[in-house]
Amino acid sequence: MQDSTRPESGARRDFVKSTAIAGAGALLGFPALLRAEDTIKLGHLTPRTGFLAQIGEYGFRGATLAVEEANAAGGVLSRKIELVSEDSVNPATAVTKAQKLIERDKVLALIGEISSASGLAIADQAKRGKIVYINTGCNSDELRGKSCNRYMFHVEGCNTMYTKTIGHWQLAAKKLVPGSRWYFLTADYAFGHDLYRVSSRFLQDHGGVNLGNDLVPTNTADYSAYILKIRQAKPDFVYLNLAGADQTNFLKQYREYSLPYPLAGGVMDTVPFWAAGIDSISGHWQSLWFHGLTTPGAAAFTKRFVDKFGMPPDNQAWGDYIAVRIMLQAMAETKSTETAKIVEYFEKGASFDLLKARKGTFRPWDHQLLQEMYVVVVKDKAKMKDKWDIFDLVETVPGSGESLEMIQPTQQENPCNLGA
Repeated sequence: MQDSTRPESGARRDFVKSTAIAGAGALLGFPALLRAEDTIKLGHLTPRTGFLAQIGEYGFRGATLAVEEANAAGGVLSRKIELVSEDSVNPATAVTKAQKLIERDKVLALIGEISSASGLAIADQAKRGKIVYINTGCNSDELRGKSCNRYMFHVEGCNTMYTKTIGHWQLAAKKLVPGSRWYFLTADYAFGHDLYRVSSRFLQDHGGVNLGNDLVPTNTADYSAYILKIRQAKPDFVYLNLAGADQTNFLKQYREYSLPYPLAGGVMDTVPFWAAGIDSISGHWQSLWFHGLTTPGAAAFTKRFVDKFGMPPDNQAWGDYIAVRIMLQAMAETKSTETAKIVEYFEKGASFDLLKARKGTFRPWDHQLLQEMYVVVVKDKAKMKDKWDIFDLVETVPGSGESLEMIQPTQQENPCNLGA
C-alpha cells in the first residue's frame, strides 16, 4: 500500500485542487479553455429502468456531477470530458450497450452498473475491447474471484466486505453467538446467490444456526407467504439478501405484520430505505458511504449534490462520483488515456480521496478498492432533520488503527487470476 504521508505529485495535487474548486468556478463563471474537438469520452452504464432504477438514477447523477465539476475546473489534459450514459436494464441489454459505447462511441473507459450479472457481461466486453471498467455497484465476490480480469476495478464493496463489516459489530455486540438462529431471504440471481454463500458461511463459522433460505424472484410484490414462514420459524434475526425495490417492498410489508424478530442484512442501499420510510425500517446495517459522514470532503460533496439536485446523495451516487474522479486522476497523473498506463497506475498503489477519513488504494491482485465501511443504526424518528436523515453512525470498520484488509476476502476465500 502506498504511504499516504509522502508528498503528492504535482499532477495529483493539481487535480485534487481543481476538482475541489470546480463547483465554485462554475458558479463564478470562470472560463474552461477546453478543446471540444478532442473530447475524452467516458461510458456510463447503470439500470435506470426496472427494479434497480431508483438506485441507478442516483448513480447517474453522481457521475454527471463529477464530469461537470471536472469540466468547470478545466477538464483533464486540456480536454473536455463527456459522459455517454446508457440504461443497462438487464445483462443482455448491458452487453449491447457496452459494445455500442466501445465500438461506436469510442469511450476510453466504462464506469457504473449495479447488477452483478450485468457487471460480469460488461467486464467481458471491457476485456475484449481492452479498456478499463470501474464497477460502482456490483457486489458479487465472483467478480473479484474466478471472474476477475485485468481491466476491471471495483469501487463498490464485495459481499464479503459487507458481511464482515456488520459481522464485526454483531460479534462485538453479542448479537451473533453460538446458537444464534437466522432466517434468510435471498434475491434469486447472481448477486443474491453469492451473498447467501458468503453470509451463511460467516454465520456457521461463528456457531450460528441456519433456519432456512427462501429464494425470492426480483420484482416480488407480495411477501406475505415469506413473512408467515418467518413467523413460524421464530428466528433471532431475519437476514435480508435483497436489493433495490425488493428491499423497499419487503420492509414495508414486514412492518405491517409487527413481528418481533429483528432485521439484519447482507447489504444496504440507502435509496430503498428512504423509499420504505422511517416507520418501516429498524435496526443496525452496514454502509459503504452515507451522507451523514462529517469529514470535510463528504460534507462539501453532499452540499454540492443537494444544491444541484435538491436531495442528498446516496451511496450509489457517491460510488459513481468517486469512480469518475479516480479515472480522471489516473489520466492526469499518467498524462495519458492509454489503458495499459492507467492499469499500471492503479496496480502500483495510487491513493485516492474517497471523501472518507482514510484514502483508498486498489489491491493489485484482485483490483478491489481497500477502504473504510460503516455500521449505522436507524435514527430515532424524533431526531430526524428531514426525510433523508435516517441513520446515525455507530462505528467505522476497520477502525483507525486496524488494517483495511480486515474486512476483505483473502486469496483463499476469493481466488483471482488476472493473467498477463
